Amino acid sequence: MKRLIATLVACMLISACTTTHTQVMANPVKPAAGARILVVDPDIQLGLLTASGMTEPKADWTEQARANIAAQLESEMKARAYAYRLLDPDDAMAGRSGQLMRLHGAVSASIQGYGYALPTKKGAFDWTLGEGAQALGAAQSADYALFVRGVGSYASGGRVATAVGMAMLGVSVPLGSQQCFVTLVDLKTGRVVWANFTIAGPNADMRETAGASALVKALLKDAPL
Repeated sequence: MKRLIATLVACMLISACTTTHTQVMANPVKPAAGARILVVDPDIQLGLLTASGMTEPKADWTEQARANIAAQLESEMKARAYAYRLLDPDDAMAGRSGQLMRLHGAVSASIQGYGYALPTKKGAFDWTLGEGAQALGAAQSADYALFVRGVGSYASGGRVATAVGMAMLGVSVPLGSQQCFVTLVDLKTGRVVWANFTIAGPNADMRETAGASALVKALLKDAPL
């Protein structure tokens, strides 16, 4: 019995150990040489997945992951040929910028859910934040904005025990997942010119420096920057 349980746990962990990279937009628009990129402070939300299936928000995990992802984004931008600046988190949600942040959250959720599939899109990648993006560009002296959103849950010991017990009955129980989504927005038009979605396994745990590095590299692998 112990060997069976150990095998089941190993199988569940192995199945979660890859990072799946799925590009949402096939024909990205490359910013012109000399374009100024605004890197928006990452929006990260992490929690603990309990035995009952409820997710408890974890502020310490969220802050650590946010800091790690922000640092890795800056590292990646330093290696690229565009001028960039970071948007201070204290300024990110204030005034018109805050309105745009919230609008971006809704638009990016729709992109993740529908991509090219909405009948009104007619098979085209056609998403926008509207003309309000111009205010952010003017205020921050930027031509494009890079937004990153991350959400995730990590299984508690009780959740793992539940998964093992249910697996013995042939029932699969989720052990949590971590996802990141990135968009590049033209601040002159508001158009989303490129987007990418990544599902991370334990080898890309954003709560750790190495994991956040692997996740951001996968997220920006095909970025037109």
